[in-house]
Amino acid sequence: MGFSLRTITDNIRFPEAVSLNALEQVIPQATVEAVIIDLGVQEQRVRKLPATMVLMLCVAMGLFTNMSLEQVLIKMVKGLRYIWPDDEDYQTANKSAISQARYRLGAQSTVELFHRVCKPIATEQTPGAFLFGLRLMSIDGDVEDVPDTPANEAFFGRHRGGRGDSAFPQTRAVYLCESGTHTICDAGFWPCHTSERVGGLRMLRSVKAGMLVMWDCGFHSFDMAVQTYLLRQTHFLGRLPAHVKPKFVKALPDGSYLAYIYPSDYHRKKRGERLLVRIIKYTIDDPHRNGHGELHRLITSLLDPDLYPAHTLACEYHQRWEIEITIDEVNTHQRLPNIPLRSQKPIGVIQEAYGLLIAHYAVRSVMHQAAVQAGLDPDRLSFINAVRIIRDAISEFQMTVPQQLPRLYQRLLNDIVRHRLPERDDRSNPRVVKRKMSKFKLKRKQHWHWPQPSKPFPEAVTILN
Repeated sequence: MGFSLRTITDNIRFPEAVSLNALEQVIPQATVEAVIIDLGVQEQRVRKLPATMVLMLCVAMGLFTNMSLEQVLIKMVKGLRYIWPDDEDYQTANKSAISQARYRLGAQSTVELFHRVCKPIATEQTPGAFLFGLRLMSIDGDVEDVPDTPANEAFFGRHRGGRGDSAFPQTRAVYLCESGTHTICDAGFWPCHTSERVGGLRMLRSVKAGMLVMWDCGFHSFDMAVQTYLLRQTHFLGRLPAHVKPKFVKALPDGSYLAYIYPSDYHRKKRGERLLVRIIKYTIDDPHRNGHGELHRLITSLLDPDLYPAHTLACEYHQRWEIEITIDEVNTHQRLPNIPLRSQKPIGVIQEAYGLLIAHYAVRSVMHQAAVQAGLDPDRLSFINAVRIIRDAISEFQMTVPQQLPRLYQRLLNDIVRHRLPERDDRSNPRVVKRKMSKFKLKRKQHWHWPQPSKPFPEAVTILN
């Protein structure tokens, strides 16, 4: 049985009919409209690009990352234009109008939509999502290139180094990710010189009881541990930097031990501030694995060795790498690798970055639904395949009658499940890069308007005797 084309009523304007129906279950149209109303950014007069449509466009930019703004808008309304009455052919806006509409909307609407939509979604039946009944969450950071414009450089800054400045201004990004589903549940973007520890502390705003939060040694601090365990009433599992020396308290039967950690500030330490934690020391005895022979120290608030065995915690800590894979999905597979974001101003960068994360969350949420129905681990489904299927489905959902959308959505889930990845290989890869230093000078402002030739090339060629 095929699908029927949707019929457009006479009393609806084209912009009012635009929606991302394929993602309605993840990003409800009602939520998009509520964000616009609550923030008071709805338009005062009838526009070709109303605020709700522009907000959805910011999400669509995260799906069609290899296209210009004009092309993204065309893709976004392709299905609707196909079924729109012939006597009212809708012409999409040009690049200038889209850019003005984006900056008129601002970044706050995209940030608010992100916080309303992006929540943990795993159930206890989701493989790899829980440990000891605690939801596995990870915190990690990255730096993202942004377009090389004076406004972006002034706001975000540029990394300086002995071999020269970074090619592009950069923003410091820190993420909170649900490990079992690869959904990013919170994120922040700051100037590049902001410490990732500052961003890590900010991510604790979305941490709730019943979670086990994991982080790498770069995020460790006394305040990070205290705020997670005492203020948020949840647990943590992190890696200790080599310079941190906890005070030994008691050895435990499984080889771990209890110890106190203290704040680095001398006056706080003198006031008696401290936190009882458990330290787990382990190493890798396989010479063909990364980290072979190195000493690894984990710190955790799970103090009972009978309920939380040290070996299990040491093994499960490496689930923190799921957030590394998640960041790779966004930066390499969802976006074009080594290509900065497209926005020329800081507000546009923030707006685009959160739109990108909303789109990633939507894809991962649909993948989770597909995996649950098929009884699979979400890791067995291809992310890039799901992105391509959802891109193609945008126009199909716009053209189909509403009564048949559930059946079309089920077909979408089936298509995503059909392309399965093999089970994860138990392998190890060297942490190396192959990058050549260029002999050319750095491209900077003085090269943007390079003098142009004053005569045709043949006339410039002079034969020497």
